Amino acid sequence: MTFRCSGRVALTIVILVCPMAGMQSLLSDDGANSSALITGDKSDTTNLLPGEDDPPAAESETFRAASVEEARREAATLHEAMHSALRLTHDRYYREDEGLAIPAAVVKEIFADLKERRGITLRWLVVEGQAMNTDHRPQSPFDHEAVKLLKAGRPFHEQTDDEQTENRVYRRAGPITLSNHCLKCHVPDRKSTEDRTAGLVVEIPLSSR
Repeated sequence: MTFRCSGRVALTIVILVCPMAGMQSLLSDDGANSSALITGDKSDTTNLLPGEDDPPAAESETFRAASVEEARREAATLHEAMHSALRLTHDRYYREDEGLAIPAAVVKEIFADLKERRGITLRWLVVEGQAMNTDHRPQSPFDHEAVKLLKAGRPFHEQTDDEQTENRVYRRAGPITLSNHCLKCHVPDRKSTEDRTAGLVVEIPLSSR
């Protein structure tokens, strides 16, 4: 089976593996070949998939999905990657009394990197419990509708701008599980330890074509 590692899949691997192994261990002696594989270097013809005549063209700085279906797949993949990264980091590395950065804040730095490098926006959304940051409160009609639906148990809520413009965006809000150890901060006055729900919004630019 042959596959190509895209930038987004590589990001997922780095997020989940880096806490357990240093970044140095992710780099091999043939790093130049790996770079060519990801960027589509025309000088490298060893990474062709069956049926391809040329390597893929280098990706632009800002990713724009060619279709709503592509944006939907990208958003779902990013959601699962961030959800897993947040829970693994919190469960295995965060200790409340050790003065370490809160995992959600660390993951937010990844959000900023994705925004700068790919033009993809990710942000937290308060669904149940108190807001840890006022920026996480619902800010738009889409956010308010997402909160209502996620609280009711919907697996996700999505929306696409109707206008065919340069700034057309696909939006997806999905649930983030707040388990017992999260509730000390998110639901301090809780009467039970049952899981609560937060949200993650992913916004992906769409091609105007």
